Amino acid sequence: MDHVAIMKKSWGLILKILSGQKKIESRWGINKCSPWGKVKVGDTVYFKNSGEPVTVRAKVSKVEQFSNLTPSIIRTLIKKINGDMTWAKNKRYCTLIYLKDVKEVKPFGINKSGLGAMTAWITIPDINKIKII
Repeated sequence: MDHVAIMKKSWGLILKILSGQKKIESRWGINKCSPWGKVKVGDTVYFKNSGEPVTVRAKVSKVEQFSNLTPSIIRTLIKKINGDMTWAKNKRYCTLIYLKDVKEVKPFGINKSGLGAMTAWITIPDINKIKII
């Protein structure tokens, strides 16, 4: 399976993924939403900043999912990923995606038609189905 993770540019996370400073992508939710239950070891995750083309890809080496989060569990997870807890407050679900084999790719766009304009995670059997060259 292929995935596209859409990032907030101002956070500068794609550069941290490329440098190896960020080795775990975390996704948090009040409900079980993508990538919950969809991302697996061996999958490929493509990264793009919102409004920009895809520029990086990585393989998934490990996935952890947590439900029924409490403030204590959230603090533990935030510490594990060296993150900021302010945006994780009141979340009930967390998916941690461990990354390996991170590489820059020739930039390409994606066609999100029918996938939800505001979605921040796309799961698709083959990236070529939505890739725009």
